[in-house]
Amino acid sequence: MSILTKIIFASLISGLLGLTGGIVLLFKHNWVRKFSLHLISFAVGVLLATAILDLLPEAVEFAEQMDAHAEDLFIGLLVGIVGFFSMERMIFKFHPHHHGDIDDLALTGQSVHHHPAPTMLLIGDTIHNFIDGVLIAITFIANPGLGILTAVAVAAHELPQEFSDFSVMLSHGWSRRRVLWANILSALASVIGAILAFALRDLIIPFLPQLLSFTAGVFIYIAIADLIPEVTHESLRDKTLHVFALLLLGILSVLVLGFYLEAH
Repeated sequence: MSILTKIIFASLISGLLGLTGGIVLLFKHNWVRKFSLHLISFAVGVLLATAILDLLPEAVEFAEQMDAHAEDLFIGLLVGIVGFFSMERMIFKFHPHHHGDIDDLALTGQSVHHHPAPTMLLIGDTIHNFIDGVLIAITFIANPGLGILTAVAVAAHELPQEFSDFSVMLSHGWSRRRVLWANILSALASVIGAILAFALRDLIIPFLPQLLSFTAGVFIYIAIADLIPEVTHESLRDKTLHVFALLLLGILSVLVLGFYLEAH
């Protein structure tokens, strides 16, 4: 299997797996309220472990091979965090999170058919998915095993996010069929981003160390700025142990998968 085929397959599967959370909402909305906190906690562990234990060490290794300055890696990390923060504020201003009240939002029959929020949300998600595809391709170019870990991390953080996306669209009057197909088409943007990044690989390769640290910065930002506040806001005292255990499970899953990929 060629590297391009692997990249396309990984970005496609990652995007479609991310939709699982939203699809569950369409049919089993009670499960969302019960398990969304657990999935978010798991995603935090996966993102942090992928960024700190895999992406950054790989960036350092490439920097040493290419005689790049170590300072460039810190700049890439900072740009990833600040850049993604800025992009979210500008593009995703109609990207509200409603994990705690999905039952009330999505299935109360409230309908605002012409509200711009669902359309703006879909545009933001499409751009987000495109960037996810670029990140997956960049890491595959560096190391196929690292690309797989990145695809897993992308899918992990998309799962809880899709709960929110689907709930907003449903609450504004979009039919289940329309929500499903709109999000499937949006997820395909990750494949386009991956193919484009691969096509421009000759331009990308000289900057791999910085791009890997940039990707790590994006993952750290998503975990700390987007997901951890939701866990802190939603978790009750009797769920603290669950949250901590699932965060550790996310970290452990990255370690185990990483060891397996290195062995093969």
